[in-house]
Amino acid sequence: MKNVKFHHLAQCILPLVLIALVGCTPRSISNSGYPSGRGYYFGSGVGYHGELSELEVLGITANPNITEEDIRAALADDSKVALKRADRVVVQSGALFPDEPLLEELNKHYTVVPLSGIPHRQTNKEGETLPVDKSLRLASAKSNAKTMIVYWGVLETARANQGSKIISWVPIVGKAIPDQKQDMRIRLKAAIIDVETGAWEFVMPKVYSDSTFTARQSREQKDQSQVTRLKAKGYEALAKALTARYR
Repeated sequence: MKNVKFHHLAQCILPLVLIALVGCTPRSISNSGYPSGRGYYFGSGVGYHGELSELEVLGITANPNITEEDIRAALADDSKVALKRADRVVVQSGALFPDEPLLEELNKHYTVVPLSGIPHRQTNKEGETLPVDKSLRLASAKSNAKTMIVYWGVLETARANQGSKIISWVPIVGKAIPDQKQDMRIRLKAAIIDVETGAWEFVMPKVYSDSTFTARQSREQKDQSQVTRLKAKGYEALAKALTARYR
């Protein structure tokens, strides 16, 4: 009898767990197509192979030989980061090219050189991932750029069924569900890196949110419209944050 009750309880709980998992979905701005529910995105970024790691971009490794003297020397280093009047390289983590709306915003203030942000990782004998900071800095130097802007972004989505609070038990989550409210927000951060010294700073603009109501037939179109709106707002905010900080 207990086994029968447990089996019945498991049948009830599993769909709820699946619904909860579908309800909140983060995705990269470089892989921002409509979520399929199967681990990939319709209309995903061409050639998407994951993200650049912040640590590898900044030249930081899990080095057990770092000493207290190394830390004090880093604190004593007064190298400054500035967006000088020269070309600057722009890298979008995970993307072959930076998104065009951001390039348009940055081109209002700077001359930008786009560079691929697709990771091509190499490892040492111990299997540790090697930093790519010097490779990026060398590529930037060869383009006569004095500064690099490497940025990351994530789109976070939450969905809630509207109308009825009665749970519909369906074999496949997503089939015949009622209208939904979809909340989405974009979070961006950019590392500003001096090509000559490797000194860096982070800039994080305002987080923007957007809400929309969707029906089953219009979910993908509404989702991608939200993505477009939020990217436009986020990229404009990032460009303004950069110009405000580095006048």
